[in-house]
Amino acid sequence: MTIQNLRNIAIIAHVDHGKTTLIDTILRQSGTFRANQDVEDRVMDSNDLEKERGITILAKCTSVLWEETKINIIDTPGHADFGGEVERILNMADGVILLIDAAEGPLPQTKFVLGKALAQGIRPIVVVNKIDRSDARPTEVLNEVFDLFSSLDASEEQLDFPVLYASGRDGWCCDTLEGPRENLHPMLDLILAHVPAPKVEVGGKFKMLATILNADPYLGRILVGRVVSGSAKINMPVKAMNLDGKTVEQFRLSKLMTFAGINKIPAETVQCGDIICIAGMANASVADTICDISVTEPVPATPIDPPTMAVTITVNNSPLCGREGKKLTSTMIRDRLLTEAEINVAIRVTVSADRDSFELAGRGELQIGVLLETMRREGFEMSVSRPRVLLKKDENDQVIEPYEEIIVDIDDEYTGVVVEKLTERKADLTDMRPAGHGKTRIVFSCPSRGMIGYQSQFMTDTRGTGVLNRLFKEYGPYKGDITGRRNGALISTESGKAAAYAIWKLQDRGTMFITHNDDVYQGMIVGENSRDTDLDINVTKAKQLTNVRASGTDEACTLVPPRKLTLEAMMAYINDDELVEITPKTVRLRKRYLTPNERELAKKSAKKIAG
Repeated sequence: MTIQNLRNIAIIAHVDHGKTTLIDTILRQSGTFRANQDVEDRVMDSNDLEKERGITILAKCTSVLWEETKINIIDTPGHADFGGEVERILNMADGVILLIDAAEGPLPQTKFVLGKALAQGIRPIVVVNKIDRSDARPTEVLNEVFDLFSSLDASEEQLDFPVLYASGRDGWCCDTLEGPRENLHPMLDLILAHVPAPKVEVGGKFKMLATILNADPYLGRILVGRVVSGSAKINMPVKAMNLDGKTVEQFRLSKLMTFAGINKIPAETVQCGDIICIAGMANASVADTICDISVTEPVPATPIDPPTMAVTITVNNSPLCGREGKKLTSTMIRDRLLTEAEINVAIRVTVSADRDSFELAGRGELQIGVLLETMRREGFEMSVSRPRVLLKKDENDQVIEPYEEIIVDIDDEYTGVVVEKLTERKADLTDMRPAGHGKTRIVFSCPSRGMIGYQSQFMTDTRGTGVLNRLFKEYGPYKGDITGRRNGALISTESGKAAAYAIWKLQDRGTMFITHNDDVYQGMIVGENSRDTDLDINVTKAKQLTNVRASGTDEACTLVPPRKLTLEAMMAYINDDELVEITPKTVRLRKRYLTPNERELAKKSAKKIAG
């Protein structure tokens, strides 16, 4: 296959605008799957967490054959926390399909991914998706897209973008709103016409920029990237160079693979311009250049935006540790985190001086939460602190902190409460306009600290109808203290099993996080107090039975269902003196110091240090 018969394209969009569903339909209509083949929905979301949450976390490649041209398609994450994946992926693509929801229009991550694509000189194809929605507003959305291109300093050539209207789920697209709604063939034809063939050195020495690192149970570490120069064949000796030009390792290409549909197929030789997988290396990683032994200059890679949020991870030392997990030691936790940092360039792991705690820094609560959830399922136990933002100092030695752009789409009746709550969190309102259908779109600029733990509050305030999107904006002046959780905690004074009778008697004190027969221990947070102070309670106290009382005169214990929090919600919920205990089957909240005496001593020492 010649380079002219090759196209590399990435599909970029805000989360939940339909990228993975669109790729499903392309694979079906291009003949990748047999007509009678049973294929699950969102086949590219292969990770368990991706299936459960309905979001793309890891970038993945596939390919289709259309009009004798191989089209490599890269599915990218849509959530801002996984922006590190998107930045790297664009290095492999010569074109992008920018997918926009016909009702929601451009949102923060749309702006982020489009900005990255335009900066690399890519000319996007704009696809207005979900055109069949009842609240679709394609004309207004297209105007918003054009305004977004202009605000991101797109060139004249980039502003002259082709537009398609589509329904990825139903499998059709057309170039006008009144056009025939038959299939996705116009999109595939447009990719061939609009996206250029790869710009590569055909006769040069072999060079490939490693963009994705995967692990395979049979082949070990696999690097995915685009060949930017020359060609390679099986057993050819190569070396890996880092961005500074230093050799990381030398090895032989023991396994070469290319993409065919959703599968990787072995290849004897690979040509420049194609996206390939290689195995056989021990140390080479993302952003390294895999190249011929004689090459001295590495392929330049896009710098990655730095992490803005961090948590501290320590060994689980609760009374219930070791009951569920097998991976308990600090050495096991450290090795797992360092392995993840090698694969995921958007996170950073720092080991403490005593090697007993680790700082995990990332883009946001979701990214950190996904990694911790993955580790939990792998059998790890650990304790995690409240997330904190990473502060810096500017050239004048003033403290600066990360700010985010917040876009909320809410029913008109909830605008007052949302503006009030975000203003309390030091957010500045920058834009407010009606969005039609009884909704309002409000834009805020808010310190990242102020957004920790707000998502659940937002859903409560808007009765679950609001949509909140956020994106890292810039570093700005430190805004001082921001009010955290206002209610105190209900703390267990005893260890054992929670009793229905005790919970029933205590549930008027606040909201419970536990139910009958749950394991509890002294210092564990079992609920939220209705007041702003912590309260010690005994939830293990059973009813004292005597031979005087008849069972028929007992009152029935009617328990209010407990409040269930996700892992990310728990991380955002806790205060600085509290921890999230993560085990394979259970996630609990606890005080950092379990006994009242220890907590009192910690308070006194903190006051002395502050004084």
